[in-house]
Amino acid sequence: MHRMLKGYAIGATSLAALAAGTMVGVVGAQAPAPQASAPAAVTTVPGMPPVPDPRNAYSETASGKMSPAVAGHLERIYVPNLRSNDVYVIDPATLKVVDRFKVGIGPQHIVPSWDLSTLWATNNAERRTDGSLTPIDPRTGKPGKSVPVDDPYNMYFTPDGKSAIVVAEARKRLDFRDPKSMQLQYSIDTPGCPGINHADFSIDGRFALFTCEFAGTLVKIDLPARKVLGYLKLQMPERRFKEVPGGPRAKAGQPWEPGETEICTAQRGMPQDIRISPDGKRFYVADMHADGVHVVDGDAFKQVGFIPTGLGAHGLYPSRDGRQLYVANRGSHKVHGPKNGDGSVSVIDFASEKVVARWPVPGGGSPDMGNISADGRWLWLAARYDDVVYRFDTTSGAVVQIQVGAEPHGLTVWPQPGRYSVGHTGNLR
Repeated sequence: MHRMLKGYAIGATSLAALAAGTMVGVVGAQAPAPQASAPAAVTTVPGMPPVPDPRNAYSETASGKMSPAVAGHLERIYVPNLRSNDVYVIDPATLKVVDRFKVGIGPQHIVPSWDLSTLWATNNAERRTDGSLTPIDPRTGKPGKSVPVDDPYNMYFTPDGKSAIVVAEARKRLDFRDPKSMQLQYSIDTPGCPGINHADFSIDGRFALFTCEFAGTLVKIDLPARKVLGYLKLQMPERRFKEVPGGPRAKAGQPWEPGETEICTAQRGMPQDIRISPDGKRFYVADMHADGVHVVDGDAFKQVGFIPTGLGAHGLYPSRDGRQLYVANRGSHKVHGPKNGDGSVSVIDFASEKVVARWPVPGGGSPDMGNISADGRWLWLAARYDDVVYRFDTTSGAVVQIQVGAEPHGLTVWPQPGRYSVGHTGNLR
C-alpha cells in the first residue's frame, strides 16, 4: 500500500527505475531489522577508537556519555555569522546572547577538534586569499589567535585523529593538516567535485564521502591510500516541492503539511550535509534542489533510495538514541534565499526510512546548520537568511527564536556526548 502526500507516492523505491536513471520521489526500501545474534566486530583503521556497537555508530553519543575531556567546558551555543565576521555566544539556560567577538573573514562553521579540546571557527574569506582558523577555548568561551589557512570552508578530522581535513571548497581540494598546529601534511585534489563541502566517514574509518554542491555528485575518498576512488551522480526525483513567492504556508497554531509539488526541472542536485546510518551501511545526503534525502550504499557507492522531506533539504542530525534523523529544510532552492521562507524540520525514522514528523517555522524561516543538545531535548539551528537562531523542542516541534548577527551559518552546541569528533558542527562518535 502507498499513501499519497501532496503529489508524492510514499513507498518502496524502485531499484529498476534507479538503475535506469529515472528516480521517483519515494521513500527508500526499509532497512533490514537487526539480527538477534551479536553482530561481527568492525575492523577499524589503525589508531581509530573501536566501534563498541556495530549496529549503532552513534552509540557513544547517547545522552550522558560525556567524555572526561569536556569536564569544565561551558554550556554554550556558538554561532558564526558569515556577513558580520563574528561569533555570538548563547547561554542555553537563559536563551540570551552572553558574548560576541570578531574572528576572521567569512566564518562558516564552528568545528570541535578531534580531541574535544578546542572549537575552531572556519573563516574561508570567500573570493579572497586571507582565510584563517580561529581557536576558541571551550572552558572560557574566548577566542585565541587566528591561524592563517587557505580557504577553510569546512573542517573534518580523520577518525584516527592524525589529521585535520580542511575542505578548501573554492580550490576543489582537501588539505590534510596537523590537527594541532594546522601545518600542511598533504593534499588530495578533487577536480570533479566543484563545491566540495560536507562529509561523513565509513564506520571503519577507511573511506569518506564528500558532497559536491555544484555538480550534484558525491566523491569517495580512500583515506589510507590518500586517493579519489570515484564520483557518483545523484539522481533527481520526478517531482519536488514548489517554492511559492510571497511568504510561508505555516501559520502558528494551525495544522501544517508540505505544500504542492511541481515537476523537477533541475538538471542536477545541490547536495549538502551527509550522515551515516547507525549500522554503517547507508549514507543520507540532503539535497536543496531535490527537497529530500538521497540514500546511498557506501560500500557499493550506489544510490538506493530517496526520501522527500521539505523545501531546500540541508542539514542532518541524528537523535541521541540513534533512532531518528532530523532534517533541516532551508525553505528555498536558492543559495541566497528570501527571508521568512517556507523552512521546516522533518524527522526520519532510521529503521523504516520514512518521515514520521514535520515541524514548521510559524511565520517562515530558514533552518540551516546546528546540532542537538547533550540531553537530546533541543535541536539548535541557525536561520541562514533570517539572522536568528532556532531552538526546536524535539518532543513537540515547538520553536523559539533568538536574534544573532548577520547570516548565521554552522553553529555548534557544546559540550556534547562522544569520545572524539570527526568535525563539522559536532559530528561525534
